[in-house]
Amino acid sequence: MAQKVAVLQSLWAMERRHTHETERSLEANIAMIAGAGYAGISTQCIDAGAVRRTIDCVRGQGMIIEGMCFPATVDDLKPCLELATEMGVHHLDLQPDVRPRTITEGLRLIEGWRRLAEQVDFPVLIETHRDRMTTDLYFVLDLLDQMPDLPLLADLSHFMVGREFAWPVSAEQHEMIHRVLDNSWALHGRVASREQVQIEISFPHHRMWLDLFLDWWRYGVLSWRKRAEPDATLCFTCELGPKPYAITGRDGNDTTDRWEEALTLKAAIEDLWTAAVDAPAPVVTGV
Repeated sequence: MAQKVAVLQSLWAMERRHTHETERSLEANIAMIAGAGYAGISTQCIDAGAVRRTIDCVRGQGMIIEGMCFPATVDDLKPCLELATEMGVHHLDLQPDVRPRTITEGLRLIEGWRRLAEQVDFPVLIETHRDRMTTDLYFVLDLLDQMPDLPLLADLSHFMVGREFAWPVSAEQHEMIHRVLDNSWALHGRVASREQVQIEISFPHHRMWLDLFLDWWRYGVLSWRKRAEPDATLCFTCELGPKPYAITGRDGNDTTDRWEEALTLKAAIEDLWTAAVDAPAPVVTGV
């Protein structure tokens, strides 16, 4: 078997939060995702009832599942691992819901989570995300200095807006992002500018930001291909979130159709993967 990419859709991103239209049911959302050709879904592994309902909805569809959890302590991860095991996840996305002021504090928690992760047969990846332990790019790079094999899940939008990268992005900033990608085993997809965490990728004046992220993801794909097993699957999750992530107009609703933009992003990643298959792998600076 060869390496492959699996583009997933976030169930959170399926929320409409529209001012006068109802939400779709879980069953309708999953049917919509499957019908659009996504390889699977990203969903929480926190609420047991919701997890089991999701299991019922995806049964027999062959969907890849990315689990998500938000532990604040080492022990918080235990029930999430149990639910993720029950769900049969491809990997578990851990957003560390704690804000240590020192690397030592952060390492203590990560070491505890990694000991627990040794008990399951799927990867547990630390996501880069605002308002989490990984909110700051420099803090994450310091973590990697101390723990070079730390497995990450890269959501680069948070670093873009958090560090307010100037345009054009400098060579030094590209190098820092590449170092994060060299430790990343899955990717979350949304495009940010230096001022907004999620911009409308269908707007022509945002094309430069889309191209920047596609370039970073291309590097991430090539880096992953060099490190991963010959039959491994790289998961890329389309995560165009509802408001307040999505920019809204005067009426309080999205300025674009996020579902259609997610499909555009899905196609772009599939094209990127196809183009990368025969490309030479980059020199990996981390791991």
